[in-house]
Amino acid sequence: QQLPIVVHVKWIDAMRFVASDDKGHATVMDVPKEAGGEGSGFGPMQLLLVALGGCTGIDVVDIMRKQQQQLEGLEIVVSGERASEHPRVYDKIHVEYRVKGKDLKERAVQRAIELSEQKYCSVEAMLRAKANATSSYTIQQT
Repeated sequence: QQLPIVVHVKWIDAMRFVASDDKGHATVMDVPKEAGGEGSGFGPMQLLLVALGGCTGIDVVDIMRKQQQQLEGLEIVVSGERASEHPRVYDKIHVEYRVKGKDLKERAVQRAIELSEQKYCSVEAMLRAKANATSSYTIQQT
């Protein structure tokens, strides 16, 4: 049985919070000035997109290494559109993969992205429950 994942979120001031874990990792969350904050950190909804980018990125790098592809760079641009009514969930999300490497096979890139999106990325699976998620990719050969 796996232990639960635990994080701590502590209010600092205004609308600023610091999230931390027991390993010493920390990140600041805040909201823009027009929402009563200082804009000094990611907003909670932005962090969902960050988590999606990190989750799928880890998968794609791992899968491409297993495919013995010479991956030299990966940039992921995640954009989301939120519903106009509260709780203002994401209803559209787009993930753009910018893949760079030597002699990369397009089918290998496609397969890595498909496996991440459809099987491995737990963050995407959770977001897909409410959002229409799409993706695209570009390959830069070096």
